[in-house]
Amino acid sequence: MWRASWGVEVKFGIMQPYFFPYLGHFALIAHTDAWVVFDITQYTPKTWMNRNRVLHPKEGWNYVSVPLTNSSISIKTSEARLVDPSNARQSVLGKLTHYRKAPYYRAVEALVQKAMEDDDTSLVKLNVRGLCSVCEYLGLPFDYRICSELDLPLPEKLSPGGWAPAICAALGASAYVNPIGGRELFDPTDFAAGNIGLEFLSFEHPVYDTGNYKFESGLSILDALMWNSPQEVLEMLRRGSTLVSP
Repeated sequence: MWRASWGVEVKFGIMQPYFFPYLGHFALIAHTDAWVVFDITQYTPKTWMNRNRVLHPKEGWNYVSVPLTNSSISIKTSEARLVDPSNARQSVLGKLTHYRKAPYYRAVEALVQKAMEDDDTSLVKLNVRGLCSVCEYLGLPFDYRICSELDLPLPEKLSPGGWAPAICAALGASAYVNPIGGRELFDPTDFAAGNIGLEFLSFEHPVYDTGNYKFESGLSILDALMWNSPQEVLEMLRRGSTLVSP
């Protein structure tokens, strides 16, 4: 069992699989002991699951994305598939070449190459490899499972705020941490009924030097990694994070 290696107190994070998400996503990982990749509900097109933002070569920001064969609300997230993993990799790497003068460009280029080198067309698997590659680069522990592979005994119909307490209860979590932006979704009594603690993470995005480019807040983690060492990024995650009770 996955839970066999856990201690008595286990904080869970449960999030959809995002494509090289922003710094706050990794701040949440840093404040949890176990992570569930939430891929069992309806896929939502035009979200951060198959795209993110990096600096534009001239000014502002630019999307990096991976085209899908079936970007539709008629599928579950676990069923989303890439059109062509190889072309997607080359496209993403190509849209990062203007970062060449950034101090950590080569290291981040290798990180992206590693995350996207597999020819598996599963969007979930791609995004999980991205999370793993970033966490490994930062030295950030990341103990995860993919929800669709766990075969959990969950009710068929749950409200948006009902999934987290149900999954936490099924896996024996002692606490759950969610980004503070989703605070209104959750009823603390749903967690208290299962003796599960509830906390929200507030994250203040840092400002950092981006060379000759104008700084843009909230971009993909790839932007922060280009300009900052792993140690500096970890410090940003620590400084910007505040846990808040319901």
